[in-house]
Amino acid sequence: MSSIGPVKQARKALLWLLVVVIIATGVLVAGVSTGKTGAAPKLALDLEGGTQMILAPRVKGNETISQEQLDQAVEIIRQRVAGSGVSETEITTQSGRNVVVSMPGTPDAETRQLIQASANMEFRPVLITGSYEATPKEQRTADKDIPAPTAKPENPSDTSWITKKLYKEFEAYDCPIELEKRETTDHDPKTAMISCDPRQGVKYILGPQEIPGDQISDAYANLARGVQGAVTGEWVVVIEFNKQGAATFAETTQRLIALQGSQNQFAIVLDGTVISAPTTNAVISDGRPQISGGFTEESAQALAQQLKYGALPISFEIQSEQQVSATLGGDQLEAGLIAGVIGLILVFIYSLFQYRALGLVTIASLLASGVLTYLAIVLLGWAMNYRLSLAGVAGLIVAIGLIADSFIVYFERVRDELRDGRSLASAVDVGWSRAKRTILASKAVNVLAAIVLYLVAVGNVRGFAFTLGLTAIIDLIVVYGLTHPTLMLLARTKFFADGHRLSGLDPSLLGAVPLYRGAGKVRSFNENAQENRGKKNSKASGEAAKRLTIAERRRAEANREENNE
Repeated sequence: MSSIGPVKQARKALLWLLVVVIIATGVLVAGVSTGKTGAAPKLALDLEGGTQMILAPRVKGNETISQEQLDQAVEIIRQRVAGSGVSETEITTQSGRNVVVSMPGTPDAETRQLIQASANMEFRPVLITGSYEATPKEQRTADKDIPAPTAKPENPSDTSWITKKLYKEFEAYDCPIELEKRETTDHDPKTAMISCDPRQGVKYILGPQEIPGDQISDAYANLARGVQGAVTGEWVVVIEFNKQGAATFAETTQRLIALQGSQNQFAIVLDGTVISAPTTNAVISDGRPQISGGFTEESAQALAQQLKYGALPISFEIQSEQQVSATLGGDQLEAGLIAGVIGLILVFIYSLFQYRALGLVTIASLLASGVLTYLAIVLLGWAMNYRLSLAGVAGLIVAIGLIADSFIVYFERVRDELRDGRSLASAVDVGWSRAKRTILASKAVNVLAAIVLYLVAVGNVRGFAFTLGLTAIIDLIVVYGLTHPTLMLLARTKFFADGHRLSGLDPSLLGAVPLYRGAGKVRSFNENAQENRGKKNSKASGEAAKRLTIAERRRAEANREENNE
């Protein structure tokens, strides 16, 4: 009756692992059948090739670009591309002026815009509004109540900023044409400006800048919530200002809430274009406003990424674009896969040689780890555009040995307990309680090393760190979900419990120290190793004696002396 609990527990663990594999496989099959993803992992630039774009900075006249500006631009572009989900992208400088971006595959329009845009964001109060299609006569009628300019505006919302010259420009302002002129994105933050919202078909005269974009500490897309806290289904971009920005924004909303008409609006301007001009309904004192206005999930996330990673010190245009071939190619990938297969075969041979039938558990566990790793890489490629580089393949090959190490540690702990005279079922339970601590510590070190390497490294080295950390996590899943439950079930079978000579648990073999005991421990060869093989009792007791602590040995010695007396 004592075996009912462990058996149920083992079957439950195996069932959960099977469910995980079935769900992951089902998601992949659904993605492949609908054409949203492929059945194979996405490959990085070094294995598949991709697109190389040379970006030239936009400058006026004889302006020069400093190396500091260029380095800052490279870092921000790298962060933006990584944030958009495009992995394994190479970004370098060329001739001290241009930026070269090489990425796998063919970038879409959003990615190109993300790379080029300066993302210069500012917050300005609205002074007057007008329609794209309004004639000058209609515009004058709509704005007939605007007072004449005074000598000096009192605040950014004062309509005295609107001079006769500026108003005439506003009347003649053709938004579709002006938005095509890149030069219109450069405006003096201390003066009023004309801008347009192409989505709403509205043009504006805006007051001076009140909050610059560099006072944004974070930005992210989220679903809006109503007054009662229920999700409304509308996508918004939440902005978090720093301390200075939050204080300025509170003062600004305090002023705007008392104004009427269009002057109650606060324009969010991105690269000279109004992306939203919400009305002010309350004083926002916490520094966390929301940008709304018909966003989709994709457009909200794209804007949040631009704002989150700050404004480029300079904007760029794509000077040239060309397709590049794989720098390493299929031959290197094939060689890497062959190396992996050879490693697996060697591990299989060692497992069967050292553990007989018990080695089949190692083989099954390695195969399960391979399936889960494959599914994870393909699904990550679909969900996050993760791409497998040659460095990532190297990480997978290294992981074969690290995964096998976990099984060896576990099996040797079980065999140690058998040497102490326990039954197989008891040896599995006690051996697992000891082995799992070693396995957890080992995998924690692997994951920590992978995280540190991923954070401090750039380029393809990150691919190695990612696969190393991923396989360490999958190893734990397989050990807990397959290896240990399987051994629990096998321990209740006659073939293994009775120590059949092909089971790997034959008592005559337990006296021999294995060549490799896991965790980097290798057997020391000595003249007594061979003569002790096959001695069931003396060797087992000798092994047990070696496992005693100093205190236990002294106590045993004292007991023997008492018995002799």
